[in-house]
Amino acid sequence: MFMGEYAHTVDAKGRVIMPAKFREELGATFVVTRGLEGCLSVYTQEAWAQFAESVKKLQASKENVRAFKRFLFGSAAELEFDKQGRILIPATLRDYGKLIKDVVVLGTGDKIEIWSKEAYEVYAAKTVPAMEAIAESLDSIGDLDF
Repeated sequence: MFMGEYAHTVDAKGRVIMPAKFREELGATFVVTRGLEGCLSVYTQEAWAQFAESVKKLQASKENVRAFKRFLFGSAAELEFDKQGRILIPATLRDYGKLIKDVVVLGTGDKIEIWSKEAYEVYAAKTVPAMEAIAESLDSIGDLDF
């Protein structure tokens, strides 16, 4: 399970170091794609295969399904670590996530998210104060006990 929040930087070549804990769990190759709210999502090969399979089952006759598939699969890249534990994020994904210098690498359980520091701070400022209401709204989905 991916957990924790780590501050890193993007170097001049577009590389980001991944936390050692995450490197172990990701394996030799993994998938990075556009995420929601402007971040990048990083999946193990196994998690990506499961997620992709569920997305492929959606009705392709619906315009929003086709748009989501283009958004998700069109930007996906299979990556691997260099000898220093860095990943080279493709320019199109760096542009999407506005990853210029400072980034936040965040474990979210089943995947990793990579955010620009500025975007993550804006997102956290908006959502953290509302977390009690968010948690309460999840009560109808399942049995969560905090």
